[in-house]
Amino acid sequence: MNSIHDVGGMHGMGPVAIDPDESVFKADWERQVFSTIGLYFAGGLCPIDEFRHAIEVMDPAEYLSTSYYVHWYHAMETLAINNGLLTKAEIDAKVRELQGAQ
Repeated sequence: MNSIHDVGGMHGMGPVAIDPDESVFKADWERQVFSTIGLYFAGGLCPIDEFRHAIEVMDPAEYLSTSYYVHWYHAMETLAINNGLLTKAEIDAKVRELQGAQ
């Protein structure tokens, strides 16, 4: 595949800035997404190829404008819907509930 998601192997993109003191997770929700995807794998809910594909179907503009764990969240939500764990309506209802709690 040759898409926006494959820029990692391209030349001329400049060096990757690495901060050795940067934390793995910038927020608690990132840790929760990481853990949930781990449960998906451990529970056999998706092979790694499905996980990668769920990220690759993101809109390129959204992919480029969002962080690493937003990509994982998108995959988690897509896989939950595709595998019948949750519906889009259930996810949307929960988001509205959580937004109302703030």
